[in-house]
Amino acid sequence: MSAPKHHSPAFLALVNNAKSRIQEIDIAAYQRLRAAGEAHVLIDTREDSEWVAGHAAGAIHLGKGIIERDIEARVPQKDAKVVLYCGGGYRSALAADALRQMGYTNAISLDGGWRSYQHSGLPVEK
Repeated sequence: MSAPKHHSPAFLALVNNAKSRIQEIDIAAYQRLRAAGEAHVLIDTREDSEWVAGHAAGAIHLGKGIIERDIEARVPQKDAKVVLYCGGGYRSALAADALRQMGYTNAISLDGGWRSYQHSGLPVEK
């Protein structure tokens, strides 16, 4: 498990501001959502190199740099349950906030992100 990165105070302030407006779930809640068979779209918001190294099985890749541009083509339903993850839950929180501003009413950030997912026993693809 890679250690969390050290983030600058301004970045953390930006993330915390976004987190005040979005929905978040932890890995246990995500596992319950999956186990219940709840319809959702899992989106990996990490960089291309991170995606290629390994990602959640069944996820689609819309990196933080392009998600706002491409989301409507990939997920046209603005009320779809969209679970976003990144390395630890910071970039996905920013992406969830952007999607919220675009009218997505059920964009959820996975707190703990890929680090939590990898240790959850859920399936991984490369």
